[in-house]
Amino acid sequence: MQIIHAPNPALRIQTKPVKKIKPRLYQTLKDMIKLTKTFKEPEGVGLAATQIGLEERFFVARLLTAKKIPPSEPAKRKSRWAGYDKEFVAIINPKILSSSKGTKSYFEGCLSIPTIWGQVRRHTSINVDYQDIKGNVIKKTLTGIPAWIFQHEVDHLDGILFTERVLQQKGKFYKFKGKDKTGTDIFEEVTL
Repeated sequence: MQIIHAPNPALRIQTKPVKKIKPRLYQTLKDMIKLTKTFKEPEGVGLAATQIGLEERFFVARLLTAKKIPPSEPAKRKSRWAGYDKEFVAIINPKILSSSKGTKSYFEGCLSIPTIWGQVRRHTSINVDYQDIKGNVIKKTLTGIPAWIFQHEVDHLDGILFTERVLQQKGKFYKFKGKDKTGTDIFEEVTL
């Protein structure tokens, strides 16, 4: 299994719903999680079916849930994901039912467009439903980072890349250059 990179036309596919959860899908989801965990720059937090050339409506993601970090572990607070549980979940047939009026800009990257980043304004809260790996329908309200990740992955399933959102919002693009001596990410503005 490999991640497809832009400008591959497979990334523009509008996916079709999963009709029945079969053993093949279990293995695909497991492989997607394993693959996504291998990425560090950018850190893999989600992977959609279109990113591996499939046309069905599912993705895996770290739909992060808040967890308290003890004051005795300040080093963990340096991470962008500090304070969150980073377990992956399988999301099948996702739908965004409603969105908050409030939005926030997030600095986004994508495993299909490595080293390129951009500011994308997304809803801060969304009401969603999806099926889990057992076929149960889950209804949730997601806020903050989990809402951002869910919206990014649903965009993939609709054939939309984050770079389109940056352009629509008249934003800027950045290229990851590495880290400084303190471990802080270094970015340089670029034109695509």
